[in-house]
Amino acid sequence: METDPRISGQETGQGPDPERPGVPRPEGAAAEDGGPPDDLRDRVLEALRSVVDPELGINIVDLGLVYDVRIDEGVVEVDYTLTTMGCPIGPLIEQQMEHLLDQVPGVRGFRAELVFRPPWTPDMMSEEAKAALGIF
Repeated sequence: METDPRISGQETGQGPDPERPGVPRPEGAAAEDGGPPDDLRDRVLEALRSVVDPELGINIVDLGLVYDVRIDEGVVEVDYTLTTMGCPIGPLIEQQMEHLLDQVPGVRGFRAELVFRPPWTPDMMSEEAKAALGIF
């Protein structure tokens, strides 16, 4: 599974093992920056892809609503936004995130922060989301 480069907190140091140049880190090994194992971050992002905006029918990751994901000792912190400041679905999205992340092995807690900076724009959507909504 490819991780989404638009999510700023996902840098996990994938690549060669710094202790053994040219040798990739084993799957599940801690990231170079001391962050969580790559497989936990992947499982978290996959769970977040199951959270669907009920008005648009597209997941919040592909919509570009997830701005940052941080994981510290199993506690997942998600900064997310909404398509508009007055959108009433924030609590529903947070409930879905909490419910789905609670089922991910290795996740010990969850915190969400609704942010409006930078403001969301359609440019933040994945190409798949744009195509699904007919935006070219």
